[in-house]
Amino acid sequence: MAGIYIHIPFCKQACFYCDFHFSTSLKKKDALISCLVKEIELRKKALNNQIVETIYFGGGTPSMLSAKEISLLIAAVYKHHTVVASPEITLEANPDDLSEEKIIELSHTPINRLSIGVQSFFEKDLKLMNRAHSSSEAHTSLEIATRYFENISIDLIYGIPGLTHEEWQQNIQTALNFNVSHISSYALTVEPKTALEKLIKKGKIEKVDEVLAQEQFFILRDLLEKANFVHYELSNFGKENYFSKNNTAYWLGKSYLGIGPSAHSFDGKQRSWNVRNNTQYIKEIELNKLPIESEVLSVTDRYNEYVMTGLRTIWGVSLEKIKTDFGSKYVTYIQTESEKYIQQKLLYVEANTLKTTKEGAFLVDGIAAHLFLLN
Repeated sequence: MAGIYIHIPFCKQACFYCDFHFSTSLKKKDALISCLVKEIELRKKALNNQIVETIYFGGGTPSMLSAKEISLLIAAVYKHHTVVASPEITLEANPDDLSEEKIIELSHTPINRLSIGVQSFFEKDLKLMNRAHSSSEAHTSLEIATRYFENISIDLIYGIPGLTHEEWQQNIQTALNFNVSHISSYALTVEPKTALEKLIKKGKIEKVDEVLAQEQFFILRDLLEKANFVHYELSNFGKENYFSKNNTAYWLGKSYLGIGPSAHSFDGKQRSWNVRNNTQYIKEIELNKLPIESEVLSVTDRYNEYVMTGLRTIWGVSLEKIKTDFGSKYVTYIQTESEKYIQQKLLYVEANTLKTTKEGAFLVDGIAAHLFLLN
């Protein structure tokens, strides 16, 4: 089984924290959509006849596309790839795009899962992050969307400067009141060369407090677990049968095909990525060329990636898989290097599988980095 990711590189405005590839100009939208359709055709053999079980529209802001444009892209996938009978088809959407008319139109397309970028229900947070939507739009979009879609995920951000624990709890409770089945939540991160980094350096926005973020992560986890959500990946919480199939495939190392400028692909041993430039992407695709760079991952690279992704999930890192896929020396290495974290009660071994404890979950990326084997 495999997945297809389609990158829609358009946004109404730039969020201060974002370092994804996008453009606020729609001048080349029609040409780019045509090229997305063409790339899907040009890469029809890229998955080696694997069956597609997920289609994911990310970005950027995919909800800026019309229902007709989205259906066109889905039809191209069906035309050139074999798709399971009931695939998970997700559209990332911003609240300001989700009018009742738009939601009804989307409900008549093959889209069966919405991932709504709420981030916060507080106006002050949305303004600080330069989000395009308002608090009232967030509420309204969810009120309407939950009437037409059963499978809805929302994004929330914690660790925002000025966000109190009480406000964070209100954000979580508001999300729960809408009875959504999935929540993705991330600590606000200051990425290099973003507007957020510049504003913090100028003193116009407070520095991100990592201690505050960690405390809010624990608040999030505790409240959602009490509400019967499963914390199945560091940033993701889902009710039973509502885990993201698309994201789970990434963490379990399944193949995926990335379509569009800046999109990445992975086949288990090789990683590739498209050019991060809309104009160049269009130019190359129109010439029937694929604007792709790639790298073949070494055994050590694949081991490191498995450790990084596996530790973030409830499925952990199988020591038997490491032995089978990478060799005995890798098992010996990870057992030796993980011992100090086991002693600190940040990791534990269960059924020959290395997992993070609740205390270690927030620190998992740093822990994983220390378990990497350097070439």
